[in-house]
Amino acid sequence: MSDTLTVGKKLVELCREDKHFEAMELLYHPQIVSIEAASGPNMPARMEGVEATKAKGKWWVENHEIHKAEIEGPFPHGDRFIVRYKYELTAKSGPMAGKRFVMDEAALIPLRTGRLRTRNFSTRWGSLSTGRKMGTDRMRRLATLEQR
Repeated sequence: MSDTLTVGKKLVELCREDKHFEAMELLYHPQIVSIEAASGPNMPARMEGVEATKAKGKWWVENHEIHKAEIEGPFPHGDRFIVRYKYELTAKSGPMAGKRFVMDEAALIPLRTGRLRTRNFSTRWGSLSTGRKMGTDRMRRLATLEQR
């Protein structure tokens, strides 16, 4: 699977079927770098390697109750594409524990040798009760990734 659109469609298909870990096994490069918009108390923003990325995903699933998930894309451009993830969820732990909110993020994903090499997320958080955004007022601009 070296075609950007083909790989992007496969990622979106698997994520829509809630097969995120299968997508990691099938599509992620062993040395993938996953970069979140911000770090958390127990999770650095930057994780390197497919095993660390899987561990982060496992932690995320265990610490959130997902009420609704929407995955859009892929939006291809050359050897990279963007996927938009929008979740309505309730945190099970941390400062947002018990609170229901929206997480809306876009991932810029370049390919290397037909596999996902980097995931660079820009995230916007929103409150369901007030409709106001928490944190940034708009999604951060997606930066050009350093070629590896």
